[in-house]
Amino acid sequence: MTAFEIRKFSMREQLPENDDARLKNWPVVYALNGGKKIYVGETLSATSRIRQHQASESKRDMQLVRLLLHEHFNKSAALDLESHLIRWLAGDGKYEVINRNHGIVDADYHDRETYRDAFPEIFEALREAEIFERSIPEIENSDLFKLSPFKTLTPEQALAVEDLLRALRSSLESGAEPRSLVIQGDPGTGKTVVAVYLMKLLSDIATVTDEEIAEDLEGDSRFSEFFTPEFREALQDFTIGLVVPQQALRKSIQAVFTRTPQLSKDMVLAPFSLGKSDQHYSLLIVDETHRLNQRANQSSGLRNRDFGEINEKLFGNDSPLYTQLDWVRQKSDHQVLLLDAEQTVRPADLSRETIDGLVNEATTGGKHVTLASQLRLNAGDEYMPHIRRLLRGEERAPAPVGDYEFCMYSDASQMYARIRQLDAEYGLARMAAGYAWDWATKSEGAAYDFELDGVKFSWNSTDVDWVNSPNALEEVGSIHTLQGYDLNYAGVIIGPDLRYDPEAGQVYFDRSNYFDTKGKENNKKLGIQYTDDDILDYVQNIYRVLLTRGIKGTLIYVCDPHLRDFMARYIPQTERARRLPDRRDSSPIEVEYDVPAHDGSDGLTRSPESARR
Repeated sequence: MTAFEIRKFSMREQLPENDDARLKNWPVVYALNGGKKIYVGETLSATSRIRQHQASESKRDMQLVRLLLHEHFNKSAALDLESHLIRWLAGDGKYEVINRNHGIVDADYHDRETYRDAFPEIFEALREAEIFERSIPEIENSDLFKLSPFKTLTPEQALAVEDLLRALRSSLESGAEPRSLVIQGDPGTGKTVVAVYLMKLLSDIATVTDEEIAEDLEGDSRFSEFFTPEFREALQDFTIGLVVPQQALRKSIQAVFTRTPQLSKDMVLAPFSLGKSDQHYSLLIVDETHRLNQRANQSSGLRNRDFGEINEKLFGNDSPLYTQLDWVRQKSDHQVLLLDAEQTVRPADLSRETIDGLVNEATTGGKHVTLASQLRLNAGDEYMPHIRRLLRGEERAPAPVGDYEFCMYSDASQMYARIRQLDAEYGLARMAAGYAWDWATKSEGAAYDFELDGVKFSWNSTDVDWVNSPNALEEVGSIHTLQGYDLNYAGVIIGPDLRYDPEAGQVYFDRSNYFDTKGKENNKKLGIQYTDDDILDYVQNIYRVLLTRGIKGTLIYVCDPHLRDFMARYIPQTERARRLPDRRDSSPIEVEYDVPAHDGSDGLTRSPESARR
């Protein structure tokens, strides 16, 4: 029997105090909506809180009140449901969520999982009431959900945000000289989450009214200490920008900011847009700082010209030593730099020396935060070091990955069939590969780019939001479409650009099978020639990123037979697979097979020579 009910009232009427005692003294979650806006809250006294909202200037456009009353809810369960509903609403996109994001919590409490078991049923009831348009899986697979500022921060992430806010507040109040704040962390530790959350939180602090503080801000909120008149005053005319070097990720964040109160897509900037702008920022937050460029041959002559003109504009001369990081510092008073040196994937990215210098400078100045806990992948904290050692040829033991689907395939067609099966069941299962084949389909009209085990594969047909594009399941994503994105499952092809020498016991780079021209180009501007060992670092970083995209699982196929043999010692092998039909099949076929020994060949069929990607 359903243990909850949803009651609907007009915002113009008083709640019937004598009708139900729970309206005056019971944990209640409620939603106010009017037009395209919605607000979610929780209270122990619905009559008092709704009366307060009815008198509020900020809620004057609200038309309907929905009260959710659950027979067994306590205060903690109500807070938990409130957080879930806010996050789901932000990801659904039907309404503009006007909540501040300071109150999103993920606190543990007695019997939490039992209470959470009821949340999907409550969600479906609200969906029937047309509060939601999409299902929970559809919402949670969307960029609106994944990149939303309405997130439940982990204690580690919350502590990082607190440290950054305190440092910023102290600098503003004391007039001290600003210094860069650095957040360092592996993939999956939540650097982008912190960046987006901080953008929203600072905007909320700057715009919150005294009425809203009295009405909505709980005294035990994690960030309530920052919602003060003094800090709000210090943030007036305080301009904030989020610099995102990768085009695909930047476009996705812009789409989220367009739908978020107090944020706008104009706050999300490309490095070149920042350099050309006449605006000076109080604070610039840089996501993926390691992907900022040093002076190098850019993707076009126009970009080479822009780089020089921006240097002239900002510094009065075009020294080859200026980087896009120098632009960020010149264009802002304060900086928050999020980085991971092991996610640099091209020689044009900031040098390792520059990144290490940033970390050392921040550590010395006491403005360095490390995010250590791996959050995104269900594989646990040992997965990341395991992947790092595998790619370096240094692993000597299997990784404990629990329920994470982590396995190695000897047949690419079987791995692709499994990815299609997982996509049908969970969504967001995609193929990915290192840049070990030409992009023939881009400029020659070829039917495919490379073939493995009878399957013809094509590279991603779009660079922007590829993971959600209509043809994504039929294509293979590269590092330039996947860095910064989450998948449920990733099928990663480690191409013949990465090989293993069994006699030397070393992984090495095969330049003849690496087709990212910019990924191996010497830097004539700075007089740097990149050896195979130099490029090996970038290629290992590329695979490290690709192998950490899958939240629920990562499947691996290795082209080089010697590298395959080495990795097979430390990655579980598939013994059985269920094969869904490929694009030519008319009916599903299920097969069971034992993993065969490889025949010593690469198993590769290459397309004709073609233009470089």
